[in-house]
Amino acid sequence: MTMPEERLDIYIDGACSRNPGPGGWAALLIYRGREKVVSGGEMNTTNNRMELQAAIGALSAVRRRCPLRVVTDSQYVKNGVEQWLARWKENGWRTSDKKPVKNMDLWQELDRLTQRFDIDWRWVRGHSGHPENERVDELARRNIPGGA
Repeated sequence: MTMPEERLDIYIDGACSRNPGPGGWAALLIYRGREKVVSGGEMNTTNNRMELQAAIGALSAVRRRCPLRVVTDSQYVKNGVEQWLARWKENGWRTSDKKPVKNMDLWQELDRLTQRFDIDWRWVRGHSGHPENERVDELARRNIPGGA
């Protein structure tokens, strides 16, 4: 009898001190009780770009194939991956009103990365006391260039 593969839990968040403005992102990866944090920041960005960058940074840090659960407080990221992405691709990276998809560069990178994994996307309300979400929120804010 084979044992089921263990899941890698990932918590992501992005933050901006102004929107647009300096921003930071962070991801917490937890596998078999071990933790890894990946994070970064940019001088001139938006909150949505930082949310996407957190997902990209997290998935880029995964070195082996296993089931993933990605927890985010960004409905933009969750809905984008689960509902909008396929339609955008079918429409040549255009929205339903024929405008180019905002943050297309990051959406295309996230799309490429998600193809490698079986991902269960979960949404949690931000600033609601969820321990890992609060932690990545704090880490993202710490990565804003110039402080937040």
